Amino acid sequence: MAKTKDKTVWFCTACGADSPKWAGRCPVCGEWNTMVEEKVKTGGRRAAASSGRPAARPRAVNDIEAVEEPRIHMPSEELNRVLGGGLVRGSIVLIGGEPGIGKSTLVLQNLLAMRKRRILYVSGEESATQLKLRADRIGRGSDSLFIVAETSLENIFEAIESVDPEIVVVDSIQTIATDELESSAGSVGQVKECAAALLRYAKDSGVPVLLIGHINKEGTLAGPKVLEHIVDAVLQFEGDRQYMFRLLRAIKNRFGSTNELGIYEMRQQGLREVTNPSELLLGNGDTALSGVAVGVTLEGIRPFLIEIQALVSTAAYGTPQRSVTGFDAKRMNMLLAVLEKRVGFKLGAKDVFLNIAGGLRVSDPALDLGVIAAILSSNVDMNIERGWCLAGEVGLSGEVRPVIRIEQRIIEADKLGMTDIVVPKGNLKGFDTSKLNIRIHEVAKVADAFRLLFG
Repeated sequence: MAKTKDKTVWFCTACGADSPKWAGRCPVCGEWNTMVEEKVKTGGRRAAASSGRPAARPRAVNDIEAVEEPRIHMPSEELNRVLGGGLVRGSIVLIGGEPGIGKSTLVLQNLLAMRKRRILYVSGEESATQLKLRADRIGRGSDSLFIVAETSLENIFEAIESVDPEIVVVDSIQTIATDELESSAGSVGQVKECAAALLRYAKDSGVPVLLIGHINKEGTLAGPKVLEHIVDAVLQFEGDRQYMFRLLRAIKNRFGSTNELGIYEMRQQGLREVTNPSELLLGNGDTALSGVAVGVTLEGIRPFLIEIQALVSTAAYGTPQRSVTGFDAKRMNMLLAVLEKRVGFKLGAKDVFLNIAGGLRVSDPALDLGVIAAILSSNVDMNIERGWCLAGEVGLSGEVRPVIRIEQRIIEADKLGMTDIVVPKGNLKGFDTSKLNIRIHEVAKVADAFRLLFG
């Protein structure tokens, strides 16, 4: 029987063509700098059969027993929500984010609170002393958390064998390398091979593995795209480092929904869970100012209220400025065109500045009505009464279109003590509003909302 033999080949990430040696330009498709290294096994079907693992036998769907996946409850309820109820045994989870955003702090803070579980933390970027200083800053210690500063995959598995952990953390996957490949750590082949080896360990042992990864300049996880297919869940930790809020989203989750969102507040002692983000994102000033509106947005399936700020002024120079923070600039330009064409407001010669309070980035179309209300409020220099909020998508013809989950938005606004909410007409079919204290106003056009808000 033929033996398996490893060899290294180079393949093109653009067209998939392979080559026995590296080339700056793919010989098939002609793309530059797309050849990456990968280890393959030769020997064909005989080599696959000699691995010692029995072949899987097909079974009918009705013959397969559905069992609930056992989970490890994490100390952070926000993290449990995003994971779908906890960390599944034998799963491999990738947590990505920009450098310095707080990924390691989030993971270390949860691990330090799990005192009854034996945990191995593999650090490829920081020394054990640096992690100890971070743990002291968080204000916690643990006798069951073991730290090893190592970048060799073979040495990491030796540490795993000696500790016999219940959870393994690798920080970060881009720093780990195996001796079986000659390329440096962080290359496509190294990241893929190391992640695949850790996946085999997780599935065979039932020990969950947490991988920490970086985000590249394009905003995606560094490393090959296949890395996201290898893992069971991909969580992205994001936010502006100049602000205190951090968002934890699930991009992929084989054991739960990808619609959940976790919100944290960065403090000197670590991350604090934000159970009611609306109270922090709304301004507390008693003085009503023009250019401020409250929109009801939805992140995943979680509704919360957010303050929208706008400033409209006469352009001091020939070309008017359009500045947007936390919202899509192209969408704001579209809304300005709708206001000028359908409502009659001449904003083409005016500067428009828009800001979503709290440093969050939102893309919910239901904020269109709130953005327009804030811009109109600043343009006519009239404030919107306190206690009013808005939710609705605006179309190119000036109509206010229905939005999803309007019931959850209204209930959240009512829970926070808002007195009035403006919603699209016909969006409340089948929704019982008799038990709510909030007054609901339905509008069909942007002009109707303007008359309602400003008389």
